[in-house]
Amino acid sequence: MQSPEASTAANPTQIHLALAAFADEVVGTLARLFAYVGILVLFAILGLAALGQLPNLSDDEPVLKPGWSVADRSPPAFALSRLDSSERTASYTILRHPEGGRRDVMRWAGEADKPMAELMAELEIYREGGEFDVARPAAMDLAVRMGLGTATPLEQAGLIDTKFGPVALFRPTGTAEGARACLGYLKRSEEPALQISGFSCQGDSLPARRAAIACTLNRLTLLTSGNEPKLAELFAHAELKRRPCALPSASDWLLGAANAQLRGAL
Repeated sequence: MQSPEASTAANPTQIHLALAAFADEVVGTLARLFAYVGILVLFAILGLAALGQLPNLSDDEPVLKPGWSVADRSPPAFALSRLDSSERTASYTILRHPEGGRRDVMRWAGEADKPMAELMAELEIYREGGEFDVARPAAMDLAVRMGLGTATPLEQAGLIDTKFGPVALFRPTGTAEGARACLGYLKRSEEPALQISGFSCQGDSLPARRAAIACTLNRLTLLTSGNEPKLAELFAHAELKRRPCALPSASDWLLGAANAQLRGAL
């Protein structure tokens, strides 16, 4: 007769089957675990891509930084003192940079019925922030704004005296003496960190364009300095040196043919 102990003892075949079943269960569990982890990683990648926060994994391509954007809700900080009630600014645009910079840009068209493509003058007040690149020539940006691009560099065209002090003038390289061409200008201040620049294409002669630019800068006024007391101080000191405008035998550079009756001194 077989003993109870012998009847309950597992034979080698049963042990092998039990181990095989356990191994299959472990392998299945690990496979499902890897699948779950893979799905979670995929969802995380899709989420980062949707939010635009997926890091750049290429060492050859630089990470793009946010740049200038239009600040529609910011009030104008500057203006030109009016000489006539019909005088108006064609456009006033404010640009802000995430690193603190601000650009106030005023533009004028040659005639009231012409589109802004017929741009005749521009004035920009740039309050520098962390984005300012001291190594980049300021005249290069001025040439681009004048529609010359980077292929036509600017050369100095003398100085004019304004309430902000001497201001450097620029013209396209190779411009013949007496030729009618737009004239750029640039004035930098270290304290506060400020850059006043622009160009004028109005005027029948170089003296007329020089006088128009000087008149523009002498008429530039500060509406609000915000939390920048040094900016208010700069304009307060400049206002003490303000001079009246006088254009020698040239039409009103802001209004042009739209108001021919205002030809003469500004």
